[in-house]
Amino acid sequence: MFTQCANSLGHYNNNNIPCASSPECCWLSNDERKPSDECLQVATNVTEQKHHVTRETRGKNLGLCRGFRGCTVWLTGLSGAGKTSIAFELEAYLVSRGIPAYGLDGDNIRTGLNKNLGFTPAEREENIRRVGEVAKLFADSGVVSICSFVSPFADDREMARKIHKDAGLKFYEIFVDTPLDVCETRDVKGLYKKAREGVIKGFTGITQEYERPHKPELVVSTHECTVQESTQKLVTLLEQEGIIPRSLRDVDLLPELYPSESTASDALRHEAESLKALPISTVELQWVQVLSEGWAYPLRGFMREDEYLQTLHFNTLQSGMDGSYRENHSVPIVLSATAAEKERLDGVSALTLTHEGKPVAILRRPEFYFQRKEERLARQFGTSNPNHPYSKQVLESGEYLVGGDLAVIERIRWDDGLDQYRLTPNELRRKFKELNADAIFAFQLRNPIHNGHALLMQDTKRQLLERGFKQPVLLLHPLGGWTKDDDVPLDVRMRQHQAVLDAGVLRREDTVLAIFPSPMMYAGPTEVQWHAKARMNAGANFYIVGRDPAGMPHPDKGAYPDGNLYDATHGARVLKMAQGLDSMEILPFRVAAYDNSASRMAFFEPQRKDEFEFISGTKMRTLAKTGASPPVGFMEPEAWKILANYYQNLPQA
Repeated sequence: MFTQCANSLGHYNNNNIPCASSPECCWLSNDERKPSDECLQVATNVTEQKHHVTRETRGKNLGLCRGFRGCTVWLTGLSGAGKTSIAFELEAYLVSRGIPAYGLDGDNIRTGLNKNLGFTPAEREENIRRVGEVAKLFADSGVVSICSFVSPFADDREMARKIHKDAGLKFYEIFVDTPLDVCETRDVKGLYKKAREGVIKGFTGITQEYERPHKPELVVSTHECTVQESTQKLVTLLEQEGIIPRSLRDVDLLPELYPSESTASDALRHEAESLKALPISTVELQWVQVLSEGWAYPLRGFMREDEYLQTLHFNTLQSGMDGSYRENHSVPIVLSATAAEKERLDGVSALTLTHEGKPVAILRRPEFYFQRKEERLARQFGTSNPNHPYSKQVLESGEYLVGGDLAVIERIRWDDGLDQYRLTPNELRRKFKELNADAIFAFQLRNPIHNGHALLMQDTKRQLLERGFKQPVLLLHPLGGWTKDDDVPLDVRMRQHQAVLDAGVLRREDTVLAIFPSPMMYAGPTEVQWHAKARMNAGANFYIVGRDPAGMPHPDKGAYPDGNLYDATHGARVLKMAQGLDSMEILPFRVAAYDNSASRMAFFEPQRKDEFEFISGTKMRTLAKTGASPPVGFMEPEAWKILANYYQNLPQA
């Protein structure tokens, strides 16, 4: 079979020789033709068409950050150097912060767009030319195009740079400088071995020279630091170049609102004694702890009115110097004051917050504003029913709210035997780093833990391992602030959680058990966003969400057909759509039930529904109170013993 070139279109072979000057190229059989001699069509009767949408317009409307950010980041280096790992890590970083990005990987491109190209010098050149043109289009559309290609020849890389320069687009060459011997140890495909055995010809680094970049924009390595640390160097470069707003920078440690040294605490305590005081409740003290430890970052104190309105109406807070980015924040964190307290304190430059007569913090530049309670309740809870447990507190609070910056005198401690579990976001981040975690998945409970919960956590770990994570770590994070009177107390739940770990149901080696200090609000889909955002501040990047998170029965039992205040599916659905949670992946809760045929908790199978039993909280409480045992396999026995003992010792109503 023979192939002829139609010279009227203008044809060139891969050596850039016109077919008219090289007639032998036009009549070679497909078996005789070498890849380097393949004819390439070059269109001569085309005209560039200008877009109606300008880059400035794209910058205003593409992604969550204003401004045109299109550019190409070109990672070059030996096979196994870590180019793709860095590229995909950078892609995830940018996308999670609302900056459109896409990774163009060498292997992926060669299975599609460039599947007809081999590895001769001419074909390598054409491979890079095509990728350079595609990257240019991505960059021109406002996307950060991240290319990871061996691209061994300096001239080819310069050609890709020129393609962008001619289009007025930024191009950053990143040399991933990893020694050959290190690359060979990572050779899971066995390519280096085959190259050394002569099976693969022209393999870069073995039989094909790699031309090191002379003046790359950045040199990184993956053999002396982690992928995350290498990626952070790229992030710093892109910040310096104005591609990434500095306001989106990840912080290794969140700012804490209490001093680390006792001398500074003494100075604050001395100042507090000279200021007028505002007494706060225990729940408000819990919010002081939440704010001071960084769970609500970037909040630096109780909300002023503008922050309150953003939260109430948009479930977000503006962030950054120009307010160009919105952080998720769905619940008001506010401090109440009576009309008399406002009259006494309005106009002061600072005031002292006291709990049970003890100074705990200074509120600087306080701002008083009226609290429209019904509006707050309707927007936050979807009801202003006075029998809602948290609504009751709001209705009984002062007529005004007061916001301001917090300076907490010392870290909040409760001295209840559980403070060792109250790890701050910074302490958790350090703990995850010690465990070499590459994925952190968070699970919150305000109820007793049973084997269905454990099954879900075990299955989540399995999924993460299958996705390629090496060391996923579970943050088992029961809520530890105020809860309604009929919820199981924190100390009982913590002993239960410990029993589950002691029994090996969950592995201690990759589980961090800690207390989340926030009060419970029972605000359903609105509150579950807060729960996810706070864990994101602690370093979690996966969040397990179940049915009816932060929900409760409607105070008016007949209000809705199912008797619940919120739809059981809305929490998970809202989380997936919520703005500002982009760096966290939401993992839906698979429904678990007791499988009577296997005598264990298992994921519910509708086709076998008659073999499953749903053990409700009411039934569990009844069994515990009466001294009866649950089905074998429903709950770790020691954990059940702790729960049953609690219910059996409750005062009789």
